Amino acid sequence: MSEGPDAMIRAVRRDFRDVAARTGIPSLDARVEMALRAVPRDVFVLPEDRGHAWDNRALRIDCDQSISQPFVVALMTQLLDVRPGATVLEIGTGSGYQAAVLAALGALVFSVERHLELATAAVERLARLQIGTVTVKIGDGTRGWPERAPFGHILVTAGASRLPAALLDQLGPGGRMVLPVGPPGGTQCLQLVARRSNGSLVVRDVLPVRFVPLVGGG
Repeated sequence: MSEGPDAMIRAVRRDFRDVAARTGIPSLDARVEMALRAVPRDVFVLPEDRGHAWDNRALRIDCDQSISQPFVVALMTQLLDVRPGATVLEIGTGSGYQAAVLAALGALVFSVERHLELATAAVERLARLQIGTVTVKIGDGTRGWPERAPFGHILVTAGASRLPAALLDQLGPGGRMVLPVGPPGGTQCLQLVARRSNGSLVVRDVLPVRFVPLVGGG
């Protein structure tokens, strides 16, 4: 059984220290920690898994998807470097947990989910928690949300076989995109993609991860 948010935060801090030489990030940012504490993870997992909601591990959710390990959520959020008022495109709403963490940082989140069941449940959870800065739509995440582009931040919560061209097109100057890239069903590499003011891209490999595949036609 989970020990609660304090134990989860301790485990996340430990993971940051353990991989600091690889990620270049020495510790959990205080703002990201605050956001993790502000979002009740037990609301975003299946009822039968609530006893493990605060464990530092991924848990299954409906539609053969998963809610990411809290450390991975924290790392991706920290790499994204979101500030209050930022506009974020999230690909893969899932249960809504990652979007809620971004909202807790003051972001305006536009999230795309391909599963109607997941999108509907996420919207209900977010409304119940009175999180009004997340907008969810059902669609092909590989195509992004062109009507809302450009975005200063894009976060992809599924493994892409390559950098999705449509998402790169929607990343504005000075923007950051964080996503796992690699073969479906295998280990991916978490990457940070930064667009310079002149439009060129800088891609940095961060850490091996394992996500469900990004599915779409884009």
